[in-house]
Amino acid sequence: MSNRLAEKVCIITGTSGSIGRAAAVAFAREGASVVGCGYAVDDAGAIATAEAVRAAGGNMVSLQPCDLSKPIDCQALVDLAVQTFGRIDVLFNNAAMAHFNWLEDISDEEWDRNRREEVDLVFFLTRAAWPHLKTSRGVVVNMASLNASMSFKTLPSLAHTTAKAGIIAMTRQLAMEGRIHGIRANSISPGVIETNQTREQLKDPEWASYMLGKTLLGRLGRPEEVANVALFLASEESAYVTGVDIIVDGGMKVW
Repeated sequence: MSNRLAEKVCIITGTSGSIGRAAAVAFAREGASVVGCGYAVDDAGAIATAEAVRAAGGNMVSLQPCDLSKPIDCQALVDLAVQTFGRIDVLFNNAAMAHFNWLEDISDEEWDRNRREEVDLVFFLTRAAWPHLKTSRGVVVNMASLNASMSFKTLPSLAHTTAKAGIIAMTRQLAMEGRIHGIRANSISPGVIETNQTREQLKDPEWASYMLGKTLLGRLGRPEEVANVALFLASEESAYVTGVDIIVDGGMKVW
């Protein structure tokens, strides 16, 4: 254990997934008490993440089921953090579920679902946690995407790119509104990271070849490489950083 997040209480959403798990382990390793969540009552991924953190000597609790697209569940997650650890210092809005389709094919239901599962959940949870972040002069880290600023011919991402551009704009506004309370807010835009969500896409050789061909480093990103940026933004090492989006893409945007 180190101490970059010593005595900090950190909510990390999506701890059943690849980046969420990497972040939970990294934050706990640096001394944080972690509060995670899973969508289903028997969410094996979220439960396994909490067990792994505790087995490594870290401190973590997890709420299952937790549907972050519902304000009542977001409030329950905040209440768990405060009741268990007494405060909230960091909110890492990592969880999201993207839905892909082209403009002429996307349904109203798909569009609405993508908004709920990529934008609404960040708004609901941040609103619920805000009073506690004001008290702690805390930090918000939001997960955006490189797709917010770039389009790819093999990716039917109209709803996803719109949602993640919204996350970057929301983050900037949160930084402005949070400034008088000492709250910092930043976002992260990953490129192609090997996660549970991208693994199926990467089985398509045309898609994988095209995307990797646009990456300067010539390889996929790893979940822990994104988690390390979140750790930097959550810690006092980034005390003079707010309102920005950090791109973690292996050089894809400049290629």
